[in-house]
Amino acid sequence: MKKKIAVLCAILICLCFAACACAPGSGNDCLRIHIRANSNSQTDQKVKYLVKDAVVEYLTPLLASADTKDKAKAVVLSARDGIEAAAERVLAENGFGYGAEAELTTEVFPARTYGPLTLDSGEYEALIVNLGSGSGDNWWCVVYPPLCFVGGEDTGGGVVYKSALLEIIKKFFS
Repeated sequence: MKKKIAVLCAILICLCFAACACAPGSGNDCLRIHIRANSNSQTDQKVKYLVKDAVVEYLTPLLASADTKDKAKAVVLSARDGIEAAAERVLAENGFGYGAEAELTTEVFPARTYGPLTLDSGEYEALIVNLGSGSGDNWWCVVYPPLCFVGGEDTGGGVVYKSALLEIIKKFFS
């Protein structure tokens, strides 16, 4: 029971830190990721999630040591060609003729909610992966602080989560 309470507290603390770190104008903004589908057609939306899985799988080991936003940005910049190649491989395997383009940019985003975490509307730095025209709905998450990346517990949904704070707490209680 003690372990469960500690883990729950650690998760809540991590989400609070992520929310604070990602607040626009906080001086320590987060690094977001958006994978934008070619269109809102059912097939384009379906392949967007396949691309998401491939991009997350590709970036996860690369981001494992990125303990600052600047390091995460450097990883993303150096991995741009690999990100595009992973996305284009999935597109080609599924019969899509359009390509993918990845860029690190600053954009204005509306408010978004991810579970209990809400990111206010505002200007954020983000890895944008456009599939084809990129005019469809997107999948989004946060690269830094690591909300959707960096090895850890498989939740069964294909996304792997890890929190450095949670790892410290686990070591403390074990």
